[in-house]
Amino acid sequence: MPKNPNHRSKPVKRDEPMTGAMKFFLAGCVAELYLLVIRRFYVNGSAQQQIDWFDKYLWVISGVGAAILVLGALLGAAWKTDRKKRANGWYIAGVGAFVALSALMIRALNAPAVTLLTVVVPVAMLLVILWSLYDRECAMALTILGVSLIFLWICRRTLTNVYYSTLIRAAAVVFLVLLAAAAYLARRAGQNGGKLGKVRLLPADADLLPIYTACGLSAAAVAAALISVNIAYYAMWALAVVVFALAVYYTVKQL
Repeated sequence: MPKNPNHRSKPVKRDEPMTGAMKFFLAGCVAELYLLVIRRFYVNGSAQQQIDWFDKYLWVISGVGAAILVLGALLGAAWKTDRKKRANGWYIAGVGAFVALSALMIRALNAPAVTLLTVVVPVAMLLVILWSLYDRECAMALTILGVSLIFLWICRRTLTNVYYSTLIRAAAVVFLVLLAAAAYLARRAGQNGGKLGKVRLLPADADLLPIYTACGLSAAAVAAALISVNIAYYAMWALAVVVFALAVYYTVKQL
C-alpha cells in the first residue's frame, strides 16, 4: 500500500525539450543544405545556369514556398482545437515562409543574400536549441550576443558601400535602442518576479548579470564598428569569444 494514497505525481516530460531541439536541428540542417545547393548551381554555376536560375527556378521556388505557407496556415487554423496538430501546421507554414522569402531575397540581392542566409540559418538553429534546453536568462543573453554578431558581420560588409552605408548606420542606432530596451525590460521583469505584467519573461530567481553583460558588450561592439570596419572585424571576434565562453559555462552549469 502506498505511503500517501492521495498523492498523485505527474509524469515529468523530460524528453519534450530534447525532441523539440532535435526537430529544429534537423530543420536547420535541411535549410543549410538547400542554401548550399542554390550556391552551387546559382552563385557558383556557369553563366547559363545563373540565367536559368534567375529567370525560372527562383520564381518556381518562391511560388512553391508560398503554396506551402498557405497550406500550413490553413492546417493550423483547421487544427486549432488540437495543440500538437496546430503546432505542426504552423511549422509547415514556417517552412513555406522561409523557402519563399529566401528565394525572393536571393533573386533581389544575389550572392550576398546566399552568404547572409548561410550564416543566419545555423545561428538561428543554435539559438532555438538554446531556448529549448537552457535557462531562459542564458538563452536571452546568448540570443542578444548572436544577433549582435550577425549585425556586426553586416556592418563589416556594408559600411563601406556607398548605397547601404547610411541605411546601416541608421539601423545601428535602432539596434542600440533595442539593446537598451532589452536591458530595461529585463530589469523590470527582475523586479517583478520575472514577469512583465502577466507575461513571464524570466524565472523568478533569474540572474540578470548575463543579460546586462550581453547588452553592454553588444552596444560597445556595435558603436565601435561604426568607427571603422577594421574595428568591426576585431569586435566580431571578441564577441564570438564571449559567446563561446558563456555557452561553455552554461553547459557545464546545466550538467
